[in-house]
Amino acid sequence: MRIAVAGATGNIGARTVAALEQAAHDVVRISRSLGVDLISGDGLDAALTGVDAVVDATSYETADRNDTVAHFATATRNLLAAEECAGVRHHVLLSIVGIDRVEGNAHYAGKREQERLVAEGPVPWTIVPFTQFHDFAATVTSWTEQDGIAPIPPLLVQPIAPADVADILAEIATGTPQGRYRDVAGPEPQDLVDMARRTNDAHGHAVKLVPTWSSILGEEMAGEVLLPGDNARIAPTTFDTWLAKPH
Repeated sequence: MRIAVAGATGNIGARTVAALEQAAHDVVRISRSLGVDLISGDGLDAALTGVDAVVDATSYETADRNDTVAHFATATRNLLAAEECAGVRHHVLLSIVGIDRVEGNAHYAGKREQERLVAEGPVPWTIVPFTQFHDFAATVTSWTEQDGIAPIPPLLVQPIAPADVADILAEIATGTPQGRYRDVAGPEPQDLVDMARRTNDAHGHAVKLVPTWSSILGEEMAGEVLLPGDNARIAPTTFDTWLAKPH
């Protein structure tokens, strides 16, 4: 199959490209750094010529809710319109478990708009909600660390290895559209503060962690809000296994 990956140079996108190529698929990389811009549409029509399926693994990080929603909306509309013109038969969206249960997070608001546009759009689709990734704790501390101190919210998560996310996206992209897929999570619940401590220890990075809710990751995410629902698909790689590997 000829499969395009939007966000092909990112954390999950690059891994999805590798998984698809390992399975001998013809992969088209979509990324602004590679000359294809989802916001302007530059290069998009040419990139999707002859493409059977598209995996959207793009992301956008900003604390501004309106900006985030506008970005995801513009990129998704442009991508779906180009897919319709090219005759793409399957649009696969990487999404997040629990976004409908969290109102105040700007990124989640953007993802909800993205899901809405895909579900109402012209291309047959599968939306795949994943839990947070194993490297999420390190990402959060990189956002907040100053002078050796990093506030981090005491979230309960059930994290999944990025490579497992990529393998599942590649598998789904080569199949038929399924609508809204079941939640996908890692094997075990984890405390985000403990994940950050163990990640920092494994990397030899000394930082004082301060459990703190914030405007970005607030108390509305507490408890089981971010955990997968019933009948979730459980990926195989534990946090311990992932942490023991070089990154």
